[in-house]
Amino acid sequence: MRGAISGFGEVAARAHLAGWRTRENVAIGAIHDPISERRHEAIRLIKNVRVYDDLELMLDGEAPDFVDVASPPGLHHEAARAALSAGAHVLVEKPLALTLTEFDGLAQIAAEKRRVLMCVHNWKYAPAYAAARKAIEASRLGAIRFMSIDRLRTEPAGAGGAGGKWRASAASGGGILIDHGWHVFYLMHWLMGGDSPVSVSARLESPDGVDVDDVADVRIRFASGALTRVHLSWRAPVRRTSALIYGDHASLEIEGDRVLLTERPGKVEDLSVADIADDSYHSAWFGGVAEEFEQAVTEGTDSPISKRNLAEARVALMLIDAARKSSINNGVGIEPPFSL
Repeated sequence: MRGAISGFGEVAARAHLAGWRTRENVAIGAIHDPISERRHEAIRLIKNVRVYDDLELMLDGEAPDFVDVASPPGLHHEAARAALSAGAHVLVEKPLALTLTEFDGLAQIAAEKRRVLMCVHNWKYAPAYAAARKAIEASRLGAIRFMSIDRLRTEPAGAGGAGGKWRASAASGGGILIDHGWHVFYLMHWLMGGDSPVSVSARLESPDGVDVDDVADVRIRFASGALTRVHLSWRAPVRRTSALIYGDHASLEIEGDRVLLTERPGKVEDLSVADIADDSYHSAWFGGVAEEFEQAVTEGTDSPISKRNLAEARVALMLIDAARKSSINNGVGIEPPFSL
């Protein structure tokens, strides 16, 4: 497949490009970015690459088989729409869209054009969470009753640079609920086997003079009766990602890349799988995303892979929308339909 990347910032240069290079049947031949420094970086990193400052010109001139959209969130909808309309398959860095209206419009175009549309859900390839999913599927925990995920950061990723600027602006699609909540919400939906959320309550906080949230505390109840809790913060004194999941038979604790399963009688089993040191771009995990996307394209637009991915993405967006509405209304529970 002949691929192109729209938006060659740090996440594309440090993670996406490395992932695509693990796929023998994929070649990235063109880069679109309106910033000249990023186009120069692409030329430095990719032999014989062609660079464009205009997306439409790249789509017309290259006619790529697929486009990897890795620009700031506020640009995702426009870039994905243009690429799908040009006949390309599309993989979008999270979030796939900022509103359900945008999301449903893109999904409709993809269906009409018979093209794959997917979102980068790279945390499913984190060894710790893959191990958790395996244990849950094997019924090691029993029926899930509770799940809690905390993502603590001392500041937004890319603070002081271009990444920090868009993350601190609502117009660009910033805020911790979009930047980190998206990951947590699709992870929960995936770990719980696709269970549907039925109620959301949330409290969001923003710094003085800033129009995006930097702290989020969210409670979600699922159709199975399971209760989940999410805490996200850019104000923490330490960087940490942790989770607690328990069911009828056992509990599972995740701290970084360490995974411990404790059975009801008290027996503890270490399920940890070696991972490379954590970094904000998670470059080691994108290879799995690239493989999954390539398989979806090979299997066709009705592939179970692409359908499952879109379902996860839509749930993540619904939960973000519901959390915002709940917080505006002093944390009141929001029930389906979350948005018309």
